[in-house]
Amino acid sequence: MARQNRVTPEGEIVADPARGLFMGNRGCLHDDAGRIGTARWRHPHWVTCVLAFKGRRRPIMAPRRYTELFFLDEAVALAAGHRPCAECRRADYLRYRAAFASAPLSAPEMDRILHPARVTRGRAQVTYSALVDDLPSGTFLRLPDGAAPLLLTDNGLLPYTPSGYGAALPRPSQATVTVLTPAPTVLALRHGYRPVLHPTAS
Repeated sequence: MARQNRVTPEGEIVADPARGLFMGNRGCLHDDAGRIGTARWRHPHWVTCVLAFKGRRRPIMAPRRYTELFFLDEAVALAAGHRPCAECRRADYLRYRAAFASAPLSAPEMDRILHPARVTRGRAQVTYSALVDDLPSGTFLRLPDGAAPLLLTDNGLLPYTPSGYGAALPRPSQATVTVLTPAPTVLALRHGYRPVLHPTAS
């Protein structure tokens, strides 16, 4: 049976057998039996990591260790509120930091800005409304009909599933949409940061 450790663009942690391109960390969210509790984070330093780094190996959901969370790709991780890890993804972290603000910020400083833009105290994802024409590629959104999350790309809107993206839908013009990706990260995307996308995005 699939573990509950896959994260959606809406920030939900679900059980799904699909494998993703990245892993994430928010602290220990599981009990000794590997069950996810009600907590959705233990600290504000939500990172996105590569699946393999310097030959390190660790059991999944080991007791009292951080909970390994998995994402289809980096665009999903960004929408869920994560940022690149400063250790295992150093080059991407530096690119993200450069696009995040006009002056370089430390990782904790970025996290202090990101945290209230990603989630409420009640564990709900923070969203906001915007015109689709004002959003950069790499942003996740929902259309007014409330359908599944869509990834905005140069070629249209890609419907999300845990195993990959569906066929592109036309990019509407002048439509007001619900933005899932936190506003500080949308700004980084607008300033040139390009997330790693799943092969199905192309």
